[in-house]
This record gives sequence, structure tokens and C-alpha cells, in this order.
Amino acid sequence: MHTKTVKAALLGAVAFALPAHADTAYPLNLSNCGVDLTFEEAPESVVSVGQAGTEILYSLGLGDKVTGTAVWFTSVLPEFADLNADVERLADNDPSFESVVAKRSDLVTVQYEWHIGPQGIIATREQFSDVGIPTYVLPADCWAKDNTRGSDGTRSALFDMESIHAGVTELAQIFNVPEKGEALVADLMAREAAVIDKAKALDMADASAVFWFSSAEMDIDPYVAGAKGAPGYMMEKLGLRNVVESDEEWPTVSWESIARANPSIIVLARMERRRFSADDVEEKLELLKSDPVASQMDAVKNDRIVILDGHSMDPSIRNVAALETLVEALQAFDLR
Repeated sequence: MHTKTVKAALLGAVAFALPAHADTAYPLNLSNCGVDLTFEEAPESVVSVGQAGTEILYSLGLGDKVTGTAVWFTSVLPEFADLNADVERLADNDPSFESVVAKRSDLVTVQYEWHIGPQGIIATREQFSDVGIPTYVLPADCWAKDNTRGSDGTRSALFDMESIHAGVTELAQIFNVPEKGEALVADLMAREAAVIDKAKALDMADASAVFWFSSAEMDIDPYVAGAKGAPGYMMEKLGLRNVVESDEEWPTVSWESIARANPSIIVLARMERRRFSADDVEEKLELLKSDPVASQMDAVKNDRIVILDGHSMDPSIRNVAALETLVEALQAFDLR
């Protein structure tokens, strides 16, 4: 939807619209994933459909405004465990429209457009608007991404942390805590830069990877990371080649194809969600060791397997922590 130039312009507009530490000037007008929003004042309450948005809100010090959450992959960040325990979980996975509306919140934030897009499995943005509730979709799910193609959408450009920074900055504006947004973005940028410097020093020669998120069934093709999603960004920053070339967010690829590519490392998602059997990382490890095809890959034979927080494989503030985990593993593997 947006080129990198447009993204940079949008972020620049945010920076010039709000001098450092200035309060938000209301009414605040934003364009969000093709929908124009106007906020006359900071919302007093919010329902967050998606772990990524929930953890941004908590990181901005807005936990007291969150009245309900849904769509969780892993445990909340440890520093927010006590806070999160007091917030109602409407559903581990997809909440109903009725349960979200029943909270009578001033705003609904959404991680995935397919929850509230034109074919929203919860409802459409128009349906929420009809009952007087504005919706905000995290920009990472619509920038340079077509959510009508592929089961989880298809990207036309590589994911970039700028889209996460934009979501942080805009939510901070909406809730009139711009200085907290600036601080969070600055921290993410500094940590990302430090990791990239460490990766450059590794001097890897044609090292490659595959990221396995889950599988609908253990004996069918796995959901692996496409070329342009958050894992694709991680691989690009760390100097790894993704053996999967699809632009779909999470395509299914056969183990035969993956084995032929013979990735240098295999990255597995660990999560508490149990929608599929392969959500369990122990099930993934067992398949890699026992499957007659997968077990023959060099990464399996040499135990070059990295276990990564599953939520950090999707666009979120956890992407930087994932980079930090990966670079530590790469230092130990010594792939020069």
C-alpha cells in the first residue's frame, strides 16, 4: 500500500506535527489502513484484539485503559505479567463481535486486518463504526501488504521496523502520551542498530535459514516464513538467505523442497497457543528428528536449531528481541 518513501514521509509528518514532549493537539486526524480517523480527545478505554497491540499499549503505560484483550500466541512480556492478569481476556484466539462491543470501549485496536477488514472474521470496520466504536489497525499489517491474497496476506515490499515505529507513535498520539512513544521508538532503534553491527562482524558466507511457525497437521506441509514478512526482515538484517521465496506471509512449503534447499539453520516458533499440534515446539523437534526427509538436513544433523518466541515472528515490538536471540545463536554456530 505504501512505498518506503511514503512511510518515511508519514513518519516525518508525525515528527513535525508534534514537537518533542508536546501534548497531542485534538482533534487528531489520522489515515489508518485506508480509513480516515478523527479523535476529539484521548480514549478512556480500549479493547486490544491482538497481542502485538496489547504489548504496545502496556509499553506506553496505558494498561489501565485496556479493558479486554484477545488473540494470544505466547505469555505476555514478563514485566507486564501482573498488569495483564487483571485485564479480561475475551478469547485466546478470535473473539466474537458481541464480546468486543460489550466492553463499550472508546477504541478497538487490531493486529490483523483480516479480523476487521472487508471480510472481517469478527466484523467489518463499518460494523464497529455503526455502533460508535472507532478501530485502529497496526500499520505493519497493511503497509505494502495485500490481505486479500494468501491465507495471511501477501507483501509487495519487505517488512520494515518503521511500520512498528509508526504504530507506536500513532497510538502514543491517540492517547496523548507522545513522549512515551518517542522513548519506546528510540530504544527499539538503538537495540536494532546494535544487533546489526554484531551480525556484520560474523562475516557469514551464504548462510541460509527457514522459519517454521506451525502446521495445520503434523503430516502435511508446514507454515514457514515468506520472503518479505518479519522473519524475512530479520534474515536480511542478519545476512541470512531465506530458502523460501514466496511473498505470502506464511506459505505452506513441502519438507522435500526445504530439504533440497538445505538451510544452514532452522528457526522454530515456541508458543502457548494450541490451535494446531505443531504449535507445540516439542512436536516440531520430534518431527525434525524422526521424519525421513527433514531429519537429513544439515541443520538437523548438526543441531543448528534456534527456538524463538512465536509472537516475535509476527510484526511486533518483539522483533528486536528476536534479532538479539538470533545473533547470539549465530555467534555460537560460527557459519563463516
